[in-house]
Amino acid sequence: MLTAANANERLVLQFFATLSSGDLEAVRSLLHPEATWTAQVKGVPGAGTHTGHKGIIDEFLAPVRGLFVPGDPKIAVDSIASNGSLVMAETRGTGRLSDGRPYSNLYAWAIEIADGKIKALREYMDSHYIVQLFA
Repeated sequence: MLTAANANERLVLQFFATLSSGDLEAVRSLLHPEATWTAQVKGVPGAGTHTGHKGIIDEFLAPVRGLFVPGDPKIAVDSIASNGSLVMAETRGTGRLSDGRPYSNLYAWAIEIADGKIKALREYMDSHYIVQLFA
């Protein structure tokens, strides 16, 4: 099991555990009011920057989670490191799409913390995998 070295890493681990639960209202509570989430890809579902609670939770996460069976995807954190307000993490997302196909992707994250909340997420993923999956 991964152990956090500080409060910022604990927040990020809590964020991924909460995101895995599917409780988007609990995810909302971990985000700074001015939060941004940037999926650093082009041409895939969810690409681009999403801003604020409404943009991130209602307009981005809810539709993306709708591509999966209820309760998926799950996120496992493989590594975490931080320097001040910046936390880096490597994760794996797994689950089943709503049509029953398996999902398994690798991610890297740069996450900025401000005022004890997540202020910016930069998400990097295997975009080729996503394109092939939804082609």
